[in-house]
Amino acid sequence: MNKSDMRKLFVIGMGPGDLGLVAPNALAALQHCSDLVAYGYYLELLGTQLMQGKSHHNLPLGEESNRARLALDLAAQGKPTALISSGDIGIYAMATLVFELIDRQLEGREKHPEWLEVEIEVIPGISAMQAGASRVGAILGHDFCTISLSDLLTPWQTIDKRIHAAGQGDFVVSFYNPVSKKRDWQLNHARDVLLQYRPATTPVLIGRQLTRPDETIRLTTLAELDASQVDMFTMVSVGNSESRHIVNGQQEWIYTPRGYSKKLA
Repeated sequence: MNKSDMRKLFVIGMGPGDLGLVAPNALAALQHCSDLVAYGYYLELLGTQLMQGKSHHNLPLGEESNRARLALDLAAQGKPTALISSGDIGIYAMATLVFELIDRQLEGREKHPEWLEVEIEVIPGISAMQAGASRVGAILGHDFCTISLSDLLTPWQTIDKRIHAAGQGDFVVSFYNPVSKKRDWQLNHARDVLLQYRPATTPVLIGRQLTRPDETIRLTTLAELDASQVDMFTMVSVGNSESRHIVNGQQEWIYTPRGYSKKLA
């Protein structure tokens, strides 16, 4: 394999945390890589066996742009590289930043023409939203959307507009980044907005550290949802006006009907 053939960047979503949920394509890509770039916690989730014999590049939270730049640099040097995120790397994660940097280079706003020689392959992973839905049944059974409540990169006015739109459209809504240490009011605001459009009894999933050893699942209602119940490792999914919470013995489920009731009659 010559050096030009090795200018490869794998942009990989490793799923929510359970290694059993990592896609086979992601595992195969890791085998080809000499270098792994990620936030350190994501590398820990991989475990020592998958990281063995590879160079690890751990950049902390807040260094996302430098993480993407480093991955492109390493790949351009002929080092097959994996840029890794948890969940799906194309959902609120690093893939978009890689392509924004490539776009900037094509427009002449970056000074890294070598990046354009890198072959990029994006490998999807199971998102926290999907993992949470599987834990409680089928809350995503009908039209749904995701909204990040972090206003670090998106103006709050835009986020608020999207919450209202989701309420008006009666979408099941999965909230990413619901709270942080410095941001604790947005989730309660989102709750109050959705209460304008759907019943107070609407079922809600609160999933923390989904599929990881310290996973916790809580089922509640929209009226009872409160920001004090969640943290940075939590994903919140709110059902639509027709979502149902059912109990069968010790099992509890949330599902959102698709409209089969007429056919089932």
